[in-house]
Amino acid sequence: MQGQWIGEYSGSNRGVIIVNVDEFPSYFEGFAYINDSNPKLASTAAFFRTADKRETFKFRTLHLGVVDPRTGLPDTWNNVRHLYPDSLNMPLYADVEGSWNETVLTLSWRTNIETHGACTLPRSKADQPSDLVPVQYNWAQFKSELSSPKGRRFIFRGQNGPSRLRTAFHRSGRANLQRFITTDIQTLHRRLSARTKHVFNLEIPVQNGAFFNLVQHHGYPTPLLDWTYSPYVAAFFAYRGISNSAAAKADPTDKVRIYVFDQDQWSSDYPQLFNLAVSSLHVSISEFIAIDNERMIPQQATSTVTNVDDIEAYIRSKEFPGKTYLSAIDLPKSERKQVIEELSYMGITAGSLFPGLDGACEELKERFFEI
Repeated sequence: MQGQWIGEYSGSNRGVIIVNVDEFPSYFEGFAYINDSNPKLASTAAFFRTADKRETFKFRTLHLGVVDPRTGLPDTWNNVRHLYPDSLNMPLYADVEGSWNETVLTLSWRTNIETHGACTLPRSKADQPSDLVPVQYNWAQFKSELSSPKGRRFIFRGQNGPSRLRTAFHRSGRANLQRFITTDIQTLHRRLSARTKHVFNLEIPVQNGAFFNLVQHHGYPTPLLDWTYSPYVAAFFAYRGISNSAAAKADPTDKVRIYVFDQDQWSSDYPQLFNLAVSSLHVSISEFIAIDNERMIPQQATSTVTNVDDIEAYIRSKEFPGKTYLSAIDLPKSERKQVIEELSYMGITAGSLFPGLDGACEELKERFFEI
């Protein structure tokens, strides 16, 4: 049951429901946004926990909140009721039942004011290979194609293969961003404040974002995805982690991938949101302040912030003929040694991208060991 489930619901009202579920040793817990298609009616945030991990379940919601239409965040009915007609009532709880398997989640519910709904939601395809049809280049063609500067219109991301774009947070199986904000980040802040030169004030948005980015760059799974303004830095990350011996044995069909995102057009066409707990799905682009984060500048780094598990599917759902935001370039894995050597001549090495002992050792390992 864990993961993100998205689809349409019907009943007393109609709209889109987003269910985010985390797995615990003996139960599931999460929250759902029930986004009403009628803007005159309030959307709902439902927090829940199952009694166990069986594939059929019944439970009463732990809490029902209302979504503030001005912020997209859960709030109390008392704080937003002045935005709606006096005749509108909000339920206190919902009784929910349903079932799940590897492909679908089925839900039905009835509230204490007798409103009701039902839905059948497909499992996210985020853990499946990308559906994008990539451009196939060798290294020489890649350099030729990208030799003409294109400003900062595009951002790039290198990956070892054609897996879909997905944050480390969602790859871990987590989906409940409310829990991430109230538990993970608060615990990280308490622990890491003893080790950072700057004590981050999480109440200030730019510092909150910088803290997220810092822990992301040091290996903690977050709902951020790393990108770079440099296609050559992206190429380094595409080949990083592959040994020269593995590359030498690679089949001609074995590829690494570089994603290309038209961030200039995307940010012009869609609102950029920076709160993870909002009720609407979003992929937003942000270049964070590099507080205590020496890696951002040499990596020419930027990030996407998202509450979406399957980022590729979400971006592509916004495309239409003549409007493409996301594309991919595949390069032969077998060219790894040549690529890394040429990138080092450009000053793109582990030592330059990861200032400190770890980066220096990785760079010198590349130089002195033929592995």
